[in-house]
Amino acid sequence: MDTLEGCILTPAGFLHGTLAHADGRVVAVEGTPLTEEQAHARVAGGGSRWVLPGFIDLHVHGGAGHDTMDGAQAVAHIARAHARHGTTALLATTMTAPAADIEAALHALAPACAERPARGARVLGVHLEGPFLSPQRLGAQPDFACAATLEQVLAWHAIAPLRLVTMAPEVPGHLELIVALRARGFVVQIGHSAGSYEDALAALRAGASGFTHLFNAMTGLHHRAPGLVGAALAHAERAELIADLLHVHPGAIRAALRAIPGLYCVTDSTSAAGMPDGQYRLGRQTVTKCLGGVRLADGTLAGSTLTMDQALRNLVGLGLGLAEASRRTATIAAEHLGLADRGRLVPGAWADAVVLDEQLVLQEVRVEGERVSPDGEPARGD
Repeated sequence: MDTLEGCILTPAGFLHGTLAHADGRVVAVEGTPLTEEQAHARVAGGGSRWVLPGFIDLHVHGGAGHDTMDGAQAVAHIARAHARHGTTALLATTMTAPAADIEAALHALAPACAERPARGARVLGVHLEGPFLSPQRLGAQPDFACAATLEQVLAWHAIAPLRLVTMAPEVPGHLELIVALRARGFVVQIGHSAGSYEDALAALRAGASGFTHLFNAMTGLHHRAPGLVGAALAHAERAELIADLLHVHPGAIRAALRAIPGLYCVTDSTSAAGMPDGQYRLGRQTVTKCLGGVRLADGTLAGSTLTMDQALRNLVGLGLGLAEASRRTATIAAEHLGLADRGRLVPGAWADAVVLDEQLVLQEVRVEGERVSPDGEPARGD
C-alpha cells in the first residue's frame, strides 16, 4: 500500500486528505471536502500540494528525439519522456506514409501496447492520423494520402490496436466507412479535411465523434461558408486542441471552450519535444525546432514540442479553474475512448496521478502506481 497526500481532485470536487493505492489501483480516497478556492488557499499557504488525475494525451508523434514511425524501441523512449511530464496514458500517433511504412510502425508499436514500458506512460493503442486524409489539407503530413477501405483498417488493427482513426469525410466512400467503423467500436475523428460544413455534419451523423486538432489543417469559419470549424463550434460534443498557444490563438481557444463541452487538450508532440533547438524527424520528413515551435522548411507548423503539464498551465493561464483544466487534460480524453478507470481518482481506477506545487510544477508522477521521476530528474538508465 502506498499513499499520496494533498488537495486531491475527485469527480465530486477537492478533498484535503489521502489517496491510497495498491497493485496499480486506487484503493481509497479520503479527506475533508474543500471548494477550489479553499484548496488554493491551503496550497498557497504551503500546507498542501495538488493531486490531480494523470494526464492523457491522445495525439503523440514523438519525444526525446524519437518518432513513433521509427520502429524498434522508439515508443518506449517516447512513453518514458512523456511520463516525466505527467502523461500517464497516451495514443501513439502515426503519420501519413506508404502502407509498408505504416505496417512496420504498427508491428513495432504492438509490444508497447500490450505491455507498459517500464517508467513510461501506458500506450493505450494507436491514433491512425493518416493516410485517410485530404491531399488539400495535409498540413505537415507527407503526400501519401489515400482513400480508406474497411479491409485496410481491419488489417492494420490486427497488427496493433487502433483506438482512434482520423478521416477526411469528403473523400468518396468515407461516410459509409465511418458507419462501419463505429459499428465495430472504433472512435473516428474528422480532420485534415478540405470538406464543407455539410460534409462535417454528415460525418457527425454517420458516427464521427470528434475533430482532430481543431482549427488546424481544416476549412476555417466564414460567415457564409462555416467550414469544418463552424460545424465543430455549432455541433461538436468533443474535439481535440493543441494548447501550445502557437497552433491556435488564445481567443480562438476561448471560443472553442465556450462552444464545445468536451474540448480536450493534446500535444501533437514530435521527436523534438524535450530536446534542444535543431533538426529532427517527423515520419519521413525533416523538421526544425526553433523559437518554441517545430516547422517544415517552408515554415508550415509540423507538430509541437508541447507537454501536457505545460498544456495544463496554459489553460489555467487562460483563466480556467484547475478542476476544469484537469478535466480537459485527463478526464474528457478518457471518456472519449470509453475508459471509466482512467482520468479520475476514485477507488478501483488506475492509480495514475500527478502531484504539483503552487506554481503547477510537477513534483511527483504515478503511472499505475509506479513512481516516475518528473522531468529534470531523469530516471536511471534512460
